[in-house]
Amino acid sequence: MRVLLLSKACIVGIYQRKLEEIARLGVELRAVVPPYWKDERGLLPLERAHTEGYELVVETMALNGHFHLHFYPRLARQIQAFHPEVVHLDEEPYNLATFHGMVLARRAGCRTLWFSWQNLLRRYPPPFSLFERYCLRHADAAIAGSQTAARVWRAKGYTGPLAVIPQFGVDPDHFAPPPHRETDRPFTVGFAGRLVEEKGADLLLEAVAGMPGVRVEILGSGPMRPILEKQAAAPALSGRVAFLGTLPSPRMPEFYHRLDVLVLPSRSRPNWIEQFGRVLVEAMACGVPVVGSTCGEIPHVVGDAGLTFPEGDVEALRACLERLRTDAALRAELARRGRERVLAHYTHAHIAAQTVEVYRSL
Repeated sequence: MRVLLLSKACIVGIYQRKLEEIARLGVELRAVVPPYWKDERGLLPLERAHTEGYELVVETMALNGHFHLHFYPRLARQIQAFHPEVVHLDEEPYNLATFHGMVLARRAGCRTLWFSWQNLLRRYPPPFSLFERYCLRHADAAIAGSQTAARVWRAKGYTGPLAVIPQFGVDPDHFAPPPHRETDRPFTVGFAGRLVEEKGADLLLEAVAGMPGVRVEILGSGPMRPILEKQAAAPALSGRVAFLGTLPSPRMPEFYHRLDVLVLPSRSRPNWIEQFGRVLVEAMACGVPVVGSTCGEIPHVVGDAGLTFPEGDVEALRACLERLRTDAALRAELARRGRERVLAHYTHAHIAAQTVEVYRSL
């Protein structure tokens, strides 16, 4: 079976591990990616980390950085050269890249599917509403990253086969607990993600300001960094917050291994709620207890393997952190549960197998 996968997300090296697992299951896979992607964090270059068993092809992207309007001008050549049976468009169905890919794939007689994280029932103006209508009517299958997203597309009228599969998992051999954890350091709480308002790093700093002796490490970039740095310079936090910038994706376990707890304090906005919270499963795989807000999918990802608090509630977040700081047995139990939850639900191998079943159904 030949599958052409179009995915800007697969510029991230650790995500390519899923592609190797798909190929290992007997799929002749060609993945088309751009050389980089631009967003509020800046320019994110292609990482080549896991490239065995399949083709990773770099294609020029037009309108790079425009989430809704980017596309690949030479995609038709890839379809004509590779002759895929299935074209997997790893993009939202209201985007130009998905519409463009669907038209080209159907013209070539390929089966098609798209992927969506969209978990809000939103209405789009033309031309995006027209892209969406076409993709909903003509796709042979679709994948939603969560049950909430699946409900959105059923409410919008999609009636075809719809699988619920997260976009990516983790490699449990790479994201694994360290042989030994340092014991002669302060209790350390981590945040990893985009430094934007909806991700809530400011709420974490506010909570830790009332916890003397606790250290915070913030990994990521984005427009809120100057605001967060000013907040961290206040007397209550001075000297206890480190801004680490970004790391290549294969080095993320180094960050998690330094933590006692990872926090994802996301807050809902009219145009966004947390779609998954990938850093949660990465930390859980590394044996790090997690604390997440009740925003979007976070409680479903965490399950009984971590603590949750009402989104925006700084006092409740501080109480969760204090509970973990003072209860080593609870930290150990949540670390165990988290690792087991990842192995049961969120490995690349598990997600690849589910994805290949969708391909085979076509």
